[in-house]
Formats: sequence, structure tokens, C-alpha cells
Amino acid sequence: MTDRSEEHGGRPALGAGGGSGARFTRRTWLMGAAAAAATATGPFVWTRRAGAAGKVVIRTIGGAYEEANVKAIFEPFAKATGIEVVKVPASLGKLLAMFEAGNIELDVVDAGELGLLSLNQKGALEKINYKAWKLTNPEDMDHRRDTMVADIYFSTVLAYNTEVFPTGKHPKSWAEFWDAKKFPGPRMLTDLAAGAIDVEFALLADGVPKDKLYPIDLDRAFKSLDRVRPSIRKFWDTGALSAQMLADKEVVLGSIWNGRLQAIADKGAPLAIEWNEAALQVQFWGIMKGAKNGDNAQRFIDFACQPQIQAAHAGFIPYGPTNRQAFKHIKADVAARLPSSPEHKPKAFLHNAQWWADNRSTVSERWSQWLLQKG
Repeated sequence: MTDRSEEHGGRPALGAGGGSGARFTRRTWLMGAAAAAATATGPFVWTRRAGAAGKVVIRTIGGAYEEANVKAIFEPFAKATGIEVVKVPASLGKLLAMFEAGNIELDVVDAGELGLLSLNQKGALEKINYKAWKLTNPEDMDHRRDTMVADIYFSTVLAYNTEVFPTGKHPKSWAEFWDAKKFPGPRMLTDLAAGAIDVEFALLADGVPKDKLYPIDLDRAFKSLDRVRPSIRKFWDTGALSAQMLADKEVVLGSIWNGRLQAIADKGAPLAIEWNEAALQVQFWGIMKGAKNGDNAQRFIDFACQPQIQAAHAGFIPYGPTNRQAFKHIKADVAARLPSSPEHKPKAFLHNAQWWADNRSTVSERWSQWLLQKG
């Protein structure tokens, strides 16, 4: 069971490292909090509850995304409640196997929408007790469902090399990305092994409006892909490969997760993001049904969804908050890097994970045939 955000969540991120065994001291937390506070306009307020104890076991994915979670969420939650946060790496397949075996080893799942939809369809997720929330107003949350609530936005975006295409003279839409005569140079798009292929971008390039993309017209999408195929150097299957190809100038244009692109741009690579027609995607919190620390899991998600906490998180890694009040606590220079900012979100379309969950096998078969035919 794979989904595009299973890799995005752990490895897109600002730099590498920070595996699941990383530990943060009180001094580390204070330094991190100070850095986060520099990005926010409001105070951080956490209330310690007397007598709180126990633990909560959370599925983590590694990399700088996990580091951001530790600094902005896990450490403050443990400090405020006395509840120990235990990090456990686990694939979505392992989570499903736990549920089917009746041996639930963790409590909270952090995963992409497609992954949590798959778990939910199997009945593996507990309902979130929104009525018990004391720190977050549930009405402020985007994408709030019975068994899952959104925690971040990320985007697949159009990346370009600024030495080849100076800003302002770069492709500003997927139609222009498809125009290899006006914008020459090797390109890359996504392979299905990364979770999904860029059929939405193919339709946008063919003139389909953003609000008419779903249900996907696969025949039209693959005909559009036929046109751009001669300019595609490679279909990337990992976030690391997409970043490396751009950094090495093996390609000068491509689709990529915004966190991956920002990471190498921050290190000096001559690359930039075109936010127009980005695919806005969502990561979710969920609670495993039968979780041994279910009450603590409910408290954790309430805590993690606070606007100040989400604002702090955005200061560590460029993924956008899902609490609509969070931008009140985020400075403009940080907001400019976030997919769900008031500037970027209206230019994007929301990736329809339910369509992908329902049609992935069909797309997989078509994709395999198309690759064989095109060589």
C-alpha cells in the first residue's frame, strides 16, 4: 500500500537525516521554540494538566518532517501534559497488518489522505472525539472527517531552473510546460511508483479547467502525455531523485513536491517554484481502532491542531497549516513559502485522493501499457 505522501511525509523535506531515533533535550526544545517564535506573531500557550501520565505511540516517517514534528508538536505536548511521546516507524501495510491481526502497536497515524482512506475503508480507524477538544476549535479545521483530520498541506508544483528560465520568463502553467518549442530543455514528471502520475497536469495542459479535472478522463490525459513524452528525460519515483535531477541540471523543468524543491533551493540551487496550477495535497492525523492509549491519542490530536502549534510547525518546514486561524500567527515571509497560504492556495487545485483510491488499479494498468508502447 503506497501513497504519494508516504514518502513526501518523511523524506521531502528540508535536508536529510533526523531519523526516528533522534532525541531532543530541553535546551534543544528551547532553541527550537525561539526559532519558531520568530516566525509567529502570537504567543505560544500550553497548559500543563496536573496528574497527566502515560504515553502515546505515533507513527513517524523520518527525515526533516519528523524533526519538525518533534520540535513543534511532540516535545511541547510532552512538556504540557507529562505524556511520553513514543515514535515508531511503520509502513501503511504494517498498520493494516496490525489491525487485521488484532495487535495494535501504535495509537496515532500520520499519513497521506490516500493511505488513511485505505485504512478507513478496512474499518481500522477510530472516530475522533471532536466534542472533547479543549484546545482547538474543530470548526477552524479544513478537511475534518469522523475518523481523520488534516494536519498539513503540501503541493506538487512546477519547478524551473532560474539560470535557464529567469523568473518572469519561465513556464507559468502546465500548458507552457508542455510547450517544448517555446521552453526547450529536458523535463521530468512523476512515476506511479511515487504514488500517482501527473494526469491532472496533462489535462490542464490540454485545456481542462481546474474545477473540471475529476473524474479524470484517462484517454484525454494519456493523449496529452503523448505530446510531452519526447521531452521527458525521466519519470521520477522518489522525492530524492526528483531533487537530485534538478540540482544536477539533468532536467531544467519538472513536477516536484514543494518541500523537496525548497530544500535544495535553500542550499543555493538555482531553482524556483511556479505555484500556478499546483496540486494541493493533504496529510492527516488518525487514531487506530483498538489503540492502547486511545484517550492520550485524542488529547494529542487536539493539541497538535492548535493554530499556534501549526504556525510553529510551518516555521520549521514549508508545509501549510490546516487550521484556518494559524496564518494569524505566521509572518509574511514564512507564509510565502507555504502551499496553503492565501496567495498560493487559490491558484492550486485540490488533489482528489478518493478518485485515486477508487481508480488506482485502472491507472496502473494504463500506465504500464503506455510506458511499454512509448519506450
